[in-house]
Amino acid sequence: MSRRGSDKSSALLALTSSALLLPAYQGARADAPPEFMEAGMRYSKYEEDNTQGKKTFGGSSQRYDIDAAQFHLLAPVADNWAFALDVQWEDMSGASPWFVGESASGEPKVIMSGASIEDTRTEVSVTTRYYYDRGNAGVNYVRSDEDDYDSNALALDGAFNSSDGLTTYGGALSFSADDIEPTQGSVPTNTLKNDKDISSAWIGVSRIISTRSLLRFGLSFTYRDGFLTDPYKLNDNRPDERKEWTISTGYRHFFDAPNAALHADYRYFDDDWGVGSHTLDLAWYQNLGDLTQLIPYARYYSQGQADFFGNLVDLSDRYYSQDYRLSSFGAITVGLRLRQELGNWVVNLSGERYRTDESWGVYNGDESPALVDYWRYSFGLDYIFR
Repeated sequence: MSRRGSDKSSALLALTSSALLLPAYQGARADAPPEFMEAGMRYSKYEEDNTQGKKTFGGSSQRYDIDAAQFHLLAPVADNWAFALDVQWEDMSGASPWFVGESASGEPKVIMSGASIEDTRTEVSVTTRYYYDRGNAGVNYVRSDEDDYDSNALALDGAFNSSDGLTTYGGALSFSADDIEPTQGSVPTNTLKNDKDISSAWIGVSRIISTRSLLRFGLSFTYRDGFLTDPYKLNDNRPDERKEWTISTGYRHFFDAPNAALHADYRYFDDDWGVGSHTLDLAWYQNLGDLTQLIPYARYYSQGQADFFGNLVDLSDRYYSQDYRLSSFGAITVGLRLRQELGNWVVNLSGERYRTDESWGVYNGDESPALVDYWRYSFGLDYIFR
């Protein structure tokens, strides 16, 4: 093994040694503090396909369009501290599925809310992290404001390395308090004001198993309590608590000849609503020289429907929902990312396509006429102050 290949392998392993974290928090890595301050901006465009006419009763078929702008700042503080500030602005417009009815032929068809929903969201995240000899600990606070939704979240995490430096152990806790006050007057809502709380815990371990390979494993539990019904769905009444479990594992391997790394991840999800899912992620990190990286990736997702989901529901039942996000379906995502270093600047470009179909899943269930397909693009520019 050449010294150059060994250095590149070690660098890739270091970059990918962080463990899986709680969904809402970018977190623990038992690395050294950042050497230089970094700042960056990113713009993202999210576009849902219009609902097919044969699946609607008429009216607007338009779905959501979302424009998002993000700012990121990461700075070392003294010798062992780091500070991060992330700000995101989102502007959303379009329509969402309101309810599902039965056509004259007996087929379920969706009624859209009309192209009436407009919303903006601002999120501010502040993180401080302390690094010690074999690990680090961090605190993160997130404030999110929308026209109809406010959230405050706090997360604590930590990680430490084994004495031989080959194993990283990590853990995290998070809590959020959310207030809901629907504002879209053109569509009747099923609450005027309500709230919910979300608590999560995660533990994980990653292990360098060779100079070329790394394995990681994580477990998480999430408890949701409060108003969990979608206020903008007509036929929707859900339990007021939800317990979720996830098991995740990942594998990284660096290949000398192509100067590239394979990332493979799997996640299993289960909850007490009857929803289960499998997620498989594959990505190929291809180095093109020392300054360019091309990353094609693909994701497969399969979900089983909630116990109380149905395209046509009985309103006398205790719980019911026509929300397509609780239905059975399969989804495939394919995308491409490009990372280019230009001196102290780093350019990031990405684009992906997401498609859904009930027949692509491994679970049985009824296909919702409201399943969504979308495109997403992003452009980012970062500067390293070195």
